[in-house]
Amino acid sequence: MTKSTDLEQKPVDWDVEAASFDEEPDHGLRDPGIRAAWAERLTAWLPDRPGHLLDLGCGTGSLSLLAAERGHRITGVDLSPAMLELARRKLAGHEAEFRTGDAAEPPVPTATYDVVLCRHVLWTLPDPEAVLRRWAGLLRPGGRLVLVEGVWGETSPVGIPAERLREMVRPLAADLRYEDLSGDARLWGKTVRDHRYAVVAHPVLTD
Repeated sequence: MTKSTDLEQKPVDWDVEAASFDEEPDHGLRDPGIRAAWAERLTAWLPDRPGHLLDLGCGTGSLSLLAAERGHRITGVDLSPAMLELARRKLAGHEAEFRTGDAAEPPVPTATYDVVLCRHVLWTLPDPEAVLRRWAGLLRPGGRLVLVEGVWGETSPVGIPAERLREMVRPLAADLRYEDLSGDARLWGKTVRDHRYAVVAHPVLTD
């Protein structure tokens, strides 16, 4: 999770932030156009057949909800109990469970999920290469990683450059797809000048 207005890596109390988190257009997806744009992307990134999706750093569950509406069973993990409470409310009536935990070492079983989804979290974690290997081990054979990341800020940019993430993912994947997201203002509710992108690795090699 990132806040577009505060990109420095300093401690954030996400329980405090939870109350206003969905006010960011691409967090709450409250605008129908923004919601539709993310739904369109997510439909293209996820398997055609419903499966079990693990949403790491799920926040208030906006992407989890879009996936659940397409029939996927959801497990969400986040450090913030307050975020998870909002996610539980948001996904009430869907097949979903939420667990408090660290996205880098999620409290979930290995070889269980068809998709590991993570948006704007990997860049904050120490040793992202090790984290990606760990996440690959959470997938069933033929599973996929869906990673939405970027590089934010102009004077002191933070994030993971796209080519760097592709380098880290290539040893894990039989096939890798990259999509630039910066040019699609519908996703963000505004025109953005920084670099935002998605990397979809499928199927992931877990042997």
